[in-house]
Amino acid sequence: MANQYVNQVGLADGTILLDVSSDTAARADVLSGKYFHLATGERTTGTCTYDSNTTDANALATEILSGKTAYVNKVKLTGEMTNNGAVSGTISNKSTPYTVPAGYHSGLGTVSIDSTSSAALIADNIKAGIEILGVTGSYTGEAVTAGSVSATPYLTAQTILPSDINKDYISQVSIAAIAVTYSDNAAGGRTCTIGTVDPNA
Repeated sequence: MANQYVNQVGLADGTILLDVSSDTAARADVLSGKYFHLATGERTTGTCTYDSNTTDANALATEILSGKTAYVNKVKLTGEMTNNGAVSGTISNKSTPYTVPAGYHSGLGTVSIDSTSSAALIADNIKAGIEILGVTGSYTGEAVTAGSVSATPYLTAQTILPSDINKDYISQVSIAAIAVTYSDNAAGGRTCTIGTVDPNA
């Protein structure tokens, strides 16, 4: 059976008016959805989507790196996302978190405790058995000394402090009995004297 497609159109005198027999275009060379004729004369549809069909893409300009371009749903977009590169930050207060800036990050940035806080975060400054950020405390408290005091009750008030005996605290205070003395008087009786006068008053 003869080919049903027409690839040449001519006149009876041999003049060729249309000839597609030497055309080399293929379906992949013609934009998808557009019609053309093959060298055989067959009418067909192109399949080219420029290597990628972007009709279902949904990226936004703010999601594409600044300065970069891309095609989304057949539209060329220029990125608007800030390129932060390697962002680094420090934390100096436990109640103030580090805020990550919006945009692209290279993954090389770091966030750490500020140098002052880091230097203070040592075992000697943390209670024994307590762990803070990987550091286990060893501090068990300072050595303290106790002392006992003996005091004489005077007729005036007195205050006794640990510093008076060069100790951290007083473990015991011994108060002597109130002094009572008797002496003869000129009337032929006896005088009773209670208490002691502070010699330093």
